[in-house]
Amino acid sequence: HSLLWRFFFFISGCLFSLTRGRFFSPASRTASGSCGGLTGKVDRFGGVTVNLAEVGLPADVSESLFSRLLQESLSQWKAEGKVAVWLRVPISLSRCAAAASTHGFTFHHAAHDQAVLALWLGDGESRLPGFATHQIGVAGAVVDESNGKVLVVQDRNKTKNAWKFPGGLSDPGENIGATAVREVLEETGVRSEFRSLLSIRQQHNHPGAFGMSDMYIICRLRPLTYDINFCTQECLRCEWLGLAELAKTDNTTPITSRVAKLLLHGLEQGFDKIDLTMEELPAVYSGMFYQLYHRQLPPTPKS
Repeated sequence: HSLLWRFFFFISGCLFSLTRGRFFSPASRTASGSCGGLTGKVDRFGGVTVNLAEVGLPADVSESLFSRLLQESLSQWKAEGKVAVWLRVPISLSRCAAAASTHGFTFHHAAHDQAVLALWLGDGESRLPGFATHQIGVAGAVVDESNGKVLVVQDRNKTKNAWKFPGGLSDPGENIGATAVREVLEETGVRSEFRSLLSIRQQHNHPGAFGMSDMYIICRLRPLTYDINFCTQECLRCEWLGLAELAKTDNTTPITSRVAKLLLHGLEQGFDKIDLTMEELPAVYSGMFYQLYHRQLPPTPKS
């Protein structure tokens, strides 16, 4: 079958997909951005995205054959005024990435079993956006307002056993508050609910983020339970510690001490003085929503 496939490609220059039952001739084009055997989706910016797992390439397609198909497609897309091409390449077809590199494609990002290559076709320097450059860490400051104590831990994997708020990295698609609540439960066994955002730390060239930038967000949480059952794999200690003590002890980090002072101010003057509360609003993209964090607005006077 492999020899038959190669014979068919060399003779006709066309792509036939047995799995999808489609035939693409060099002259055929569709509104979705197909040409010369490679079909893709055209985005609103004039770019074309081609997923090699979906275009019907034979599993044993060679670099040279794919290179010819790609060259033909690029010529057509340039003629049509397309400004960019995004090429999604599964690991099983990684040799196609090498072929694409000879046409100017470069790696944009990779995840799991797929790499994405990009090529700018427009005028001037590339205006393609870079891939995600930040990781998001979230911690939860669980405050017991009845006694002024806050839940803190000492990490097992740190070189310095300093008190800090329990937390960890946010999962893709996970809201900030949900991350804080989840991490607190996983590390301490205490259930809580999100109340507000307190602070954001931005740090570049972070060693724990593969040299990329890191955003560390601390949220205020309200406890729903109080009994501690901390994870011994992650934590050495876990306690309810007085905010006043946490604010002045040397056995903590600068950011934890600063937020402890902020929480003390909130206890004394009202949390509305320090809270950035969350409201979910509809996005401009139909059917989607986003979370907006800001200080509470004063009540609108009734007319």
